[in-house]
Amino acid sequence: MAEANWYVIHTYSGYENKVKANIEKTIANRHLEDTILEVRVPLEDVVETKNGVTKTTQKKLFPGYVLVHMVMNDDTWYVVRNTRGVTGFVGPGSKPVPLTEEEMWPLGIGEAKEKPASPKPKYIADYEKGDMVVVIAGAWEGTEGVVNAVNAQKQTVTISVELFGRDTPVEISFAEVKKK
Repeated sequence: MAEANWYVIHTYSGYENKVKANIEKTIANRHLEDTILEVRVPLEDVVETKNGVTKTTQKKLFPGYVLVHMVMNDDTWYVVRNTRGVTGFVGPGSKPVPLTEEEMWPLGIGEAKEKPASPKPKYIADYEKGDMVVVIAGAWEGTEGVVNAVNAQKQTVTISVELFGRDTPVEISFAEVKKK
């Protein structure tokens, strides 16, 4: 029997969970449990702060994509490819390319001896330039300031705080500030 690998399939956006359910139903109906081993929609924890309320939710890591752990043959290719909502496998032409070990690690599905530390949750905040915020943690705790810039990539805000009678820009993590 051939070796099972992880493949990426492209779906209609918003249909990831429906595609997963449809493939799992087909696996059960056609008794393909030995060749299609797992179907996964990669998720990440995201901490959102809106109107001073912080909550943790799960968001799709790759909207429009689903991972499938399977033995590639004509039957499994046909089943996955012809599932409602699937637009195709990721790879050149019609030939699916399995994920490499290095590509699987960030997704938490590697087979090596040591797993990397689980990633910190990503923060999403509703801060805008000109908003008044209060620092709730860290060295600047209790300080109030005005947002000068928001860096979603680094997950920080730059605020102006009064220091020695002058406005001074300070870069602070999303997790350490809240809207006033």
